[in-house]
Amino acid sequence: MAGIAFEQELNGEQFRAVTAPDGPVLIIAAAGTGKTRTLTYRVAYLVERGIDPRRILLLTFTNKAAREMLERARGLVGEGVSGLWGGTFHHMANRMLRQHADAIGYRNDYSILDQDDAKRLVKQSVEEVHPVKDKLFPKPDVLLSVFGLASSKDVSIDSIAEQRFADSDVDTQVVGRIGDVYRKRKQEANAMDFDDLLANGLKLFRDNPDLLDRYRERFLHILVDEYQDTNHIQSEWVDQLASFHRNLLVVGDDFQSIYSWRGADFRNILTYPERYPDASVFKLETNYRSVPEILELANACIAGNPEQFQKTLRPVRDAHVRPTSVRVRDGDHQAMFVVDTIRRLRSEGYPASEIAILYRSHYHAMELQFYLDREGIRYTITSGMRFFEQAHIKDAVSLLRLHANPWDRLAFARFVELFPKLGAKTALKIWNLLGQKFHPGEAAAWDTLIKGAPAATRPLLMPVRDKIEAVYLKESPLQPGTLLQAFVDAYYADYAVATYDNADRRLEDVEELIRFTGKFVGIEDFLNEMSLLTNMDGESDDPHGDDPNTIRLSTVHQAKGLEWAAVIVIWMADGMFPSGRSISETDDDSEERRLFYVAVTRARDELYLCSPAMRRGRDGSVQYYTPSRFVQEIPSTLTRSITMGMS
Repeated sequence: MAGIAFEQELNGEQFRAVTAPDGPVLIIAAAGTGKTRTLTYRVAYLVERGIDPRRILLLTFTNKAAREMLERARGLVGEGVSGLWGGTFHHMANRMLRQHADAIGYRNDYSILDQDDAKRLVKQSVEEVHPVKDKLFPKPDVLLSVFGLASSKDVSIDSIAEQRFADSDVDTQVVGRIGDVYRKRKQEANAMDFDDLLANGLKLFRDNPDLLDRYRERFLHILVDEYQDTNHIQSEWVDQLASFHRNLLVVGDDFQSIYSWRGADFRNILTYPERYPDASVFKLETNYRSVPEILELANACIAGNPEQFQKTLRPVRDAHVRPTSVRVRDGDHQAMFVVDTIRRLRSEGYPASEIAILYRSHYHAMELQFYLDREGIRYTITSGMRFFEQAHIKDAVSLLRLHANPWDRLAFARFVELFPKLGAKTALKIWNLLGQKFHPGEAAAWDTLIKGAPAATRPLLMPVRDKIEAVYLKESPLQPGTLLQAFVDAYYADYAVATYDNADRRLEDVEELIRFTGKFVGIEDFLNEMSLLTNMDGESDDPHGDDPNTIRLSTVHQAKGLEWAAVIVIWMADGMFPSGRSISETDDDSEERRLFYVAVTRARDELYLCSPAMRRGRDGSVQYYTPSRFVQEIPSTLTRSITMGMS
């Protein structure tokens, strides 16, 4: 096979990075600059230099990324890449542990627990430590999330539990003891969960210097993709492996570090030159994705972040149109603007699949989903589930359904099974005691429900009854938001914290649902509209699949790594994007600004930033918003400005 013409096939930036000399190398790859291409050619370059591929380790965050890079490299150098160690951090740690787990107290034939097995073992650990539960206690999914985050950050379970349950009465010391028992039970069963693969991979090296030396010697070159997303354990594990030959090449973009909530630490990439003072640093700044006008805006929006590697995206595409900054009156006008813009883009020849609506939080798209359904515009949601299909929304609405139809057995089952020790069989028994009818406004119905419930559950049911009865006495006609809020305050907020590892996001959804009910004259009106719109799903053969005739709705987090010809970012208002909760918790908008940068760099041709001025509460009150600070920071010369409904 003829040699690869690296200098002809790569741009100057890529060529210099690909042909970097041995030693530590940092490649700062800005959005759309050919990161994967550069890493692939680096692999090919090493093989062409005569490096045995069995001495190359390529680390990625997904198996798909590893396969893609190896396939591309194979296309360049043929089977010369055979034997290269390539895959995710978890895959590689597992590969080593399979040979040496006995060095840390496991047998080498250990099992890897799937999510169901891990939940079952956590449940057993809870029963051992905390068998009597007279109030809500975190479910296994939530506990696993706490244990996993503690593992990825390499900190104590207690410290993560104190953060997670700061606003609830969960005993964090009990959570810590459960974690200890869970760890012990796993070792007794010769089993590891997914997080253990990384933690034990690092433990293997920390506890066994001789084994570490063998792998240090083996891997002559180590390459790491998406380095800005590494957590503490991954970073230390790689540093340990690379400490002998020191040929560690990492690729990443600190501007796109947006996963701190799951343990990623962007300081790993920022401090790389400090840990490796002799590192060669290369920047990829030539962007092949977006038109110059979008790149100018992206450069301006990220410039305000204090801690970062400064870089400037440079375009290769011809000029097009400036991004549009849209000031709209409220969410309804925003939805109307989005619908009009979609239709215009379609008429100009853009396929539906090349149009995306992005948002900071899932609930931001609720109003828009109503409008898209009403207008017959088909859409796919990246999360795969429309707003009213989500479990927590169905939970909250169950009481409304019973108000409107006390004979709704499914709604009754959904409601009562939210309470501990009230399973399907007990729910059916109580339903029959009630005469197969339950109206939340009837005191006698509540008496029967509470009397039929297990004794341990009654203290949780009684405050809900009291709160609901007070609402019925106070308000007539009863509004849907009032009943929902009473249920959330009396029980559902605590239930969400104990049940979901992303309780904050789910409660935000419920809060938005409560606000949104103010548009309707009563409970029946709201439920009718909700049911009609939900059932429109049936008009599409595959409403959630990859359909070229549907536009895409996605949170910005889920959109990372993707791109579209036209992108509309909604709810660009302070408190919405950036998220008010994120700002209040950290007093730092740096990651939120990086998230905005990721949003705008998804667009190739057209970009729209929508900033509503107000939202109405369920009681008719008005909450006013200023445009997002990220929009306000953009020089006015870089956007076209329009207003809608502001007179």
